[in-house]
Amino acid sequence: QVQLVESGGGLVQPGGSLRLSCAASKIIFSIYAMKWYRQAPGKQRELVASIGSGGSTLYSETVQGRFTISRDNAKNMVYLQMNSLKPEDTAVYYCNAWLNSGNNYWGQGTQVTVSS
Repeated sequence: QVQLVESGGGLVQPGGSLRLSCAASKIIFSIYAMKWYRQAPGKQRELVASIGSGGSTLYSETVQGRFTISRDNAKNMVYLQMNSLKPEDTAVYYCNAWLNSGNNYWGQGTQVTVSS
């Protein structure tokens, strides 16, 4: 079955950086749009960044200029480089693989905490 496994979360001070990784298995990775979502306590899950099969990227306004999404189709990996982190970036971050045919897969999430 399809698996998406996130890693790289943790505790970081404000202004710091983290790099999240998501390893995908048992999908034709290159044809999927890959996305990062996050969910803070008491809030709805929100889209943070996405990268299409062709490499086009989109970012939410709250992370534009600070986060960078990338993918390595040879390794079935998607990354989220997060710089200049703020306390409001604290959330569980989820990897998502999406295809317009309706295929939609989620990872288990990784916790990111930004605190001094």
